[in-house]
Amino acid sequence: MTSVEESLQPGGRVRDAARTKAEILDVATQEFARAGYDGARVDEIAARTRTTKRMIYYYFGGKEQLFTSVLERAYGVIREAEQGLDVEHLDPVAAIRRLAELTLDHHEQHPDFIRLVSIENIHGAEHIAASEKLGRMGSPALDVIRRILAAGQESGLFTAGVDAVDLHAMISSFCFFRVANRHTFGALFGRDLVDPGRREHYRAMLGDMVIAYLTAERADG
Repeated sequence: MTSVEESLQPGGRVRDAARTKAEILDVATQEFARAGYDGARVDEIAARTRTTKRMIYYYFGGKEQLFTSVLERAYGVIREAEQGLDVEHLDPVAAIRRLAELTLDHHEQHPDFIRLVSIENIHGAEHIAASEKLGRMGSPALDVIRRILAAGQESGLFTAGVDAVDLHAMISSFCFFRVANRHTFGALFGRDLVDPGRREHYRAMLGDMVIAYLTAERADG
């Protein structure tokens, strides 16, 4: 650790830089998800991580860069899960179902991710647009879908001409809505979309919708 880092540590404590940065990102994720970008306070994040505002700026450069780092890590988690999905041994129908289930499970298990994405949309995706790292993260997810689509179309199971981005949007929209709109939907219709007792129902429902789309006959042109 450099002398600058040492001087910034509260009480002169020397801490592992990687661990400190990870702790800051953990707390920052919670704070941005709770209060939004505008409402989140770096002072609060510093207090909860037992570090200093100056140290956070040293590591991340400022509030805007910190939020971008939070987004990069949040998107990185699901992209890593998608890339690590072992579907090569599955037939295309089972493979796309597995991908849809992975997305549904991830979104349910990471509600802060849903809130962060909603917040970034409020801000016009300006942080994502400015991040080279985030700009590269979309491709791996689509590569998985394209491989499954190609196998399904080659075998005659899937309709030709399905767009990978459209399919990604279809899967993501259901999974995102289920978590993001949980409370309003429950208030209006009296049903909790993330009720554990109905999880398997929604996993099967999503898979059925996707397969129906992939196998539907389409008019030429």
